[in-house]
Amino acid sequence: MNWDALIEPLARLCLGAPRRAEPLRRHTTLRVGGPAALFYKTHDLEEFARISQWAHQNGVPVFIMGHGSNLLVSDRGVPALVIYNACRQMRVGAETYAETGVAFQELFLKTAQAGLSGLEFAVGIPGTLGGALVSNAGAYRSNIADLLLEIDLVSEGVRQRVPPDWMQFSYRDSRLRRPNPPPTSLLAVRLRLTPDCRRAILGRAREFQRQRILKQPPESSAGSFFKNVYDRALAERLPNLPAPMREAGVVPAGYLIEACGLKGYAVGGACVSRKHANFLINRGWATASDFHALARHIERAVYETYGVQLEREVLRVGDWGEPENVP
Repeated sequence: MNWDALIEPLARLCLGAPRRAEPLRRHTTLRVGGPAALFYKTHDLEEFARISQWAHQNGVPVFIMGHGSNLLVSDRGVPALVIYNACRQMRVGAETYAETGVAFQELFLKTAQAGLSGLEFAVGIPGTLGGALVSNAGAYRSNIADLLLEIDLVSEGVRQRVPPDWMQFSYRDSRLRRPNPPPTSLLAVRLRLTPDCRRAILGRAREFQRQRILKQPPESSAGSFFKNVYDRALAERLPNLPAPMREAGVVPAGYLIEACGLKGYAVGGACVSRKHANFLINRGWATASDFHALARHIERAVYETYGVQLEREVLRVGDWGEPENVP
């Protein structure tokens, strides 16, 4: 695709100037990633929708990003128009409206201050609402899908409002994470939250935040790298698994990684955190290829030890060269 030839028609739709070859390591929490073919940061929802419609209708590949958490961007970069979504307007109420570029934690704080419960689990999650929707973010037995009423989006060039079922949500997953999803830009949502005592809401959130601080490493990471494993038979045969997890049939990915002796294991500048084995951290000089090789090593070790194929929560995006059987 002739990206240089697209700059002028794209610029006519934009309030600002699109850029060529923007290094995406500047925009990801892992601090890795090559250049975007084209890059544009939008703060205006109507502009975001307009650009998305133009790109879909003209066959221009698009990748939407927010705060760059939960992403492993190839060292070769992303051969697409990368739209950095900074659309952050909110109207807080029992039916709360929020644009998808808002920080997930900021959305929690605004709703909590209004005495609305439901988003306590979002405290400490570093991404945006849009990213939370794509991966059905959640914690502590809650997730974003359960709160949704309606989604405003552009899909295959058409702007529409759709019910939550359109996303085909499942555990840390949606149709937009699966192979060959329809080109889609998530613009805004309506959420239904529950009135509650503000002190109680903030108290629950403080406890969640305390647990995160105790468990999670401070170094650059993409958050939890692998999904937890739902396998009752496996849970029942692990002697040291906490009883509530055994009863629920849930095995944390970090438990399996640590049990394989991989805390502190490194490939280049990418390392398994010694504080929490499901966090892969950047020691300061990592490449995306280092993280991918480390993740592959972890997947093989867990499979050989427990017969379980870990699934990545972190999305691998961009140009990774030849296709692989294992993502």
